[in-house]
Amino acid sequence: MLNLTPKTLSPSPFLFNPITIPIPIPQNPSPKFLTQSRPSFKSEYQTERGHEFEKGDTFFRHESATGRDLSVLAASLYKKSKFKLRVLDALCGCGIRSLRYLVEAEADFVLANDANEEYRRIISENLSRVERGFGESERRWVVTHFDANRVMAECYLRRDFFDLIDVDSFGSDSSFFMRNAMNALKLDGGLLYVTSTDGYSSGGHRPHHSLAAYGAYVRPMPFSNEVGLRMLIGGAVREASVLGYNVTPLFSYYSYHGPVFRVMLQLNRGKLVDNRYYGFISYCHQCGNSDTISWDKLGQISCLCSDSKVSSSPVVSGPLWTGPLHDAAYVTEMLNLAEQWGWVGSGKGTDLEKLLKQMVDESDPRLPFGYIKLDEFISQVASRAKVNSPPLMTMLSTIHKEGYAASRSHIASNAIKTNCPMTVCIRIAKNLQQCHS
Repeated sequence: MLNLTPKTLSPSPFLFNPITIPIPIPQNPSPKFLTQSRPSFKSEYQTERGHEFEKGDTFFRHESATGRDLSVLAASLYKKSKFKLRVLDALCGCGIRSLRYLVEAEADFVLANDANEEYRRIISENLSRVERGFGESERRWVVTHFDANRVMAECYLRRDFFDLIDVDSFGSDSSFFMRNAMNALKLDGGLLYVTSTDGYSSGGHRPHHSLAAYGAYVRPMPFSNEVGLRMLIGGAVREASVLGYNVTPLFSYYSYHGPVFRVMLQLNRGKLVDNRYYGFISYCHQCGNSDTISWDKLGQISCLCSDSKVSSSPVVSGPLWTGPLHDAAYVTEMLNLAEQWGWVGSGKGTDLEKLLKQMVDESDPRLPFGYIKLDEFISQVASRAKVNSPPLMTMLSTIHKEGYAASRSHIASNAIKTNCPMTVCIRIAKNLQQCHS
């Protein structure tokens, strides 16, 4: 029989031994770091944000550092607002994320789990740079090697909940971890950082697979990388609703390598009050317009170019998340914190600063889903208006003057997001061409 223990700030006494490798503790250790000497065996060390660590044979990518930067900023904001932070790094790899949560976000406790027990020495050595703590109730970190779903299920059954759960999975595996992750997460503001690297599904090349994994039938669309983020969020919305919860994205991040789709979700009690942000999206291959479609409008899909008649030119994907990808106020707090830490400003961290500012711009509630790539924009406008398309920044400025919302997209450097209809874009392009002539 399983006895449930009361919730406590200390790590759960799992039915397994978390760490078996002895960790040397020097005399008079620093309150945050252990100033121990390097191990005697030969090893190659990496550095990230000033933290030295060993990656060994674990799967590690330097390109993912920005995604780790974002999660650490979010974790630190949580700690500052809630005054405590317990993190579950469900697939920790070499442990660099866990190390950064402990040091930079000042997490009270991190459970670093990876199913591959061969990584035990690597993870333990990396985390041993932070004081482990003495006694079960004072431990700052624990390493385990079990299936992530089992670990999260154990935590839920023991009512040992976490403030932030990081699931850095491969392919579409996040969909298999979401329900257990939500069960092991603290309600009313707990953070869930989910991942997908399934570019085939987001590109509409495996619609039956995306339907099975995320509950969304995805068709090929020109803004497929944004669809990947919305597919991931939509899957989380569905899982949360089953449990009687709701989730909202605090920020959504796409990176070309992989590709990688990462979303920071906030979990709260109660189902969504309505489904206005959970529906379908369409794209018309004939005119280039996009639109959102509610559940009650299925079967009545049309496009402006077909005079509001049911047409076969639009393709439809869904259900997906159709609302904002970021919370502007939250991302602004992240940017301010990054400035305090010296990560941006004064010529430092230009990529991170640019990313966060673009996320703020993308948060304009007037902006619809999707984006137009510059080269496609040029070909579409030029073919329809029979003119050369003006420079991107000139086009953005003119769209703003016309009273429409527009911003660059962080997903593609040569893309814009706007609520300006294609017919108006063509008119603007014609006018700009005439002025230039």
